[in-house]
Amino acid sequence: MIEAGVFDACLIFMRKIRFLLQISLFPLMLCIPQSMAQAAKKAASSDLSSPVARALHLAASGKCKEPIQLLKRALPQTSDKDLKRSAGLDGVRCAMATNQFDAAEDFLRMLNREFPGDPEVLYTSVHTYSDLATRASQQLAISAPNSAQAHELNAESLEMQGKWDQAAKEYEAIARQNPRLPGLHFRVGRLLLSKPNPPADVSERAKKEFQQELEIDPNNAGAEYVLGELARQESEWSDAIKHFSRAAELDAGFGDAFLGLGSALLSAKRFAEAIPPLETAVRLEPKNPGAHYNLATALTRAGRKQDAEKEFAIHRQMTQKDGAGQEQQAAEPQNPN
Repeated sequence: MIEAGVFDACLIFMRKIRFLLQISLFPLMLCIPQSMAQAAKKAASSDLSSPVARALHLAASGKCKEPIQLLKRALPQTSDKDLKRSAGLDGVRCAMATNQFDAAEDFLRMLNREFPGDPEVLYTSVHTYSDLATRASQQLAISAPNSAQAHELNAESLEMQGKWDQAAKEYEAIARQNPRLPGLHFRVGRLLLSKPNPPADVSERAKKEFQQELEIDPNNAGAEYVLGELARQESEWSDAIKHFSRAAELDAGFGDAFLGLGSALLSAKRFAEAIPPLETAVRLEPKNPGAHYNLATALTRAGRKQDAEKEFAIHRQMTQKDGAGQEQQAAEPQNPN
């Protein structure tokens, strides 16, 4: 039976892989937030000799081509923050309505730079990038429906919907075209481990996929990491240490790889050796209570009681504040005797 930790390992590395998802969101060009409507009213009653006011007035009238150029020129010189924000949002809407996608991204970059954390700016960003992703996926489906990329996009979308068998067929179609495509065997291995109620031999089948991936792409940190998790599940500490070490070597920012390495060393009772990777894990993922707990345990076993107590204190504070006890339990290894 596959432990939750191995499935989590796949999910952890999925965050590090960039891929498009087919997302159907309400078209941004049809959504005019209340603040934009208010800005248009304000512009209508103001001096239309102002380029920004004139652009807002035109946009509110449904004339979207001219406002884009006006806003591009005028926004950098606009000192009124409220007007700048509203004009930027209107610029995004008009750019998307007229298929000027570069301009839409320019307006979004300005908005996120000038108004970081603003809910309406973030909301607009989600809709815009989702719309761009959907348009790109549609274009891919039309221009190259039988390409490996189209099958891969379909497979990833099906995986996210939990349609494992259909996703597997998409990967099989890719394998028929190019069995040595980098990333393919990693995704198949991930799929095998993600399916609910897997057969008894799923671990061995997944291992073969990840090993094949490494034959094709020896620099795939994700394959090394999941092989480390599979070895950890079997208490094969030597193999786990080898794979986690390689994953950390390949990706110096992969905090979970350092945590896995430190945890495996801790379980192998190599306490002093476990401290450096766990310190790195804490530095890379300071909000991960499991990293602090494992570091505290390694420090205790290495005789550094004072340093250990500091980490235990951080861990206690985090779990009490966030209710993260379950996360800690999933991340920490079995305590060595």
